[in-house]
Amino acid sequence: MITKRIIPCLDVRDGRVVKGVNFEGLRDVSSPVTLAEYYSRCGADELVFYDITASAEGRKLFTDILTETAKRVFIPLTVGGGINTLEDFDRVLKCGADKVSVNSGAIRNPDLVRAAAERYGNQCVVLSADVKRVDGVFRVFAKGGRENTGMEAIGWIRRCVEAGAGEIVVNSIDTDGVKGGFDLEMLDAVCRAVDVPVIASGGAGRIEDFITLFKTLPRVDAGLAASIFHFGTVKIDDLKTQMKAAGIPARI
Repeated sequence: MITKRIIPCLDVRDGRVVKGVNFEGLRDVSSPVTLAEYYSRCGADELVFYDITASAEGRKLFTDILTETAKRVFIPLTVGGGINTLEDFDRVLKCGADKVSVNSGAIRNPDLVRAAAERYGNQCVVLSADVKRVDGVFRVFAKGGRENTGMEAIGWIRRCVEAGAGEIVVNSIDTDGVKGGFDLEMLDAVCRAVDVPVIASGGAGRIEDFITLFKTLPRVDAGLAASIFHFGTVKIDDLKTQMKAAGIPARI
């Protein structure tokens, strides 16, 4: 059985890691470089690094912090925020990213996923989908969860995988920061629709939430979280120990 990955997420605004609830009410946490280095030492399998206001502010992802982070961590690093062109992919990869996450840029230009996959390989292209229920339908949101695109989410994710996205991060806006558990219904719908790795994001509040995630949806490849790791609610080594005790493969 494939090892399940545990991935801390660093949401960065104005050079600092921040965290909110339902994508709102952001509070300061730490320096992204310091926090990334800490997670690299503490057993994280990968890191996700989002410049969360780059798309909404119409600017490029800042690269100085990214370059410094990449120098200090020795686990795969996925980077997103303000990725709108192949030049953005190139710039971020040259700063040390292993994979590039695209969300609003792909919504604006659906050909971006295909073009990036052809140039850099499917394994480099990560679709980050911010999804929320609207009148009982899963809808795709853009600009850091601020804008309802009106697009049905499962069909959109499937089209992006067909275009070349090699991995999907499913960000549930409904459960983000609430700490009541992952959005299993939404994740199940995505897993049934695609055959690439799916990363669950949004809702983790305790170790048991990860156990439930992987036991209920064995096709989910990884669990991503932010605040419970940032504020010490869950320690990664404790989480992985309990995962292994529950029969869930984890790298320790």
